[in-house]
Amino acid sequence: MDLGLAGATAVVTGGSKGMGLAIARTLAEEGARVAVMARDQGPLDAAAESLLAAGSPDAIGISVDMNDADSIAAAFAEVAARWGSLNSLVHTIGPGDGYFEDMTDADWDSAFGLGTMSGVRSIRAALPSLRQADWARIVTFAAHSIQRQNPRIVAYTASKAALTSITKNLSKSLAKDGILVNCVCPGTIVTSSFTENLKDILAADGLDASNPVDVMTWIDDNFHQPCDLGRAGLPEEIASITTYLASRRNGYVTGATVNVDGGSDFV
Repeated sequence: MDLGLAGATAVVTGGSKGMGLAIARTLAEEGARVAVMARDQGPLDAAAESLLAAGSPDAIGISVDMNDADSIAAAFAEVAARWGSLNSLVHTIGPGDGYFEDMTDADWDSAFGLGTMSGVRSIRAALPSLRQADWARIVTFAAHSIQRQNPRIVAYTASKAALTSITKNLSKSLAKDGILVNCVCPGTIVTSSFTENLKDILAADGLDASNPVDVMTWIDDNFHQPCDLGRAGLPEEIASITTYLASRRNGYVTGATVNVDGGSDFV
């Protein structure tokens, strides 16, 4: 299927690793020019090289402090200077986590700064370039925890619920501009950082944190949140639906909150 991305321009925040990099690579394979944004320049440079190798005609890694409005504005100004218009913005940034009793006011501020305001600031900075394009799409990232609560990630979930609401609202206000706006809610996804952070914890239970079936076994045992497919997901499975939503081929899906969680009780 031709997604209409050949020669298109796209920004993926959080695009130097994990789901963000998988999305950026899929966009590159479809022929899009891709800018990835994150904090550390080294991984960004490596990501840009991999995107060129995947087929992108142009790729760049831009170091951004997603807690800083001026840094975000400067990054999108660089994109505008390089390409002029922007077809797709995919915003994948998320905060850390913690239990309610352990969260200070500063922790809550940080969670909403990364989980909500980084999205607000990125979309605001990108809108002039998106409006310059013949077609434009915005995809934000929440999490299925906004529907399936987990006490361990209370501030993370609250910040993502706020971003989901903003996304729905923007789908209405930007419809007149022909800009389609959607939100993807991943379930448990086995990224390299997930495996690295939890490998010892799962190993204590005789499980492999890189194995999607073992990961879902651990999730079910500890949080009682199984999925119908019986396994965790992979970054590439998030990338495929996200790339469609961010593409010209998507001509009629807007205002949607799309669960990609292997099957749950929520719609």
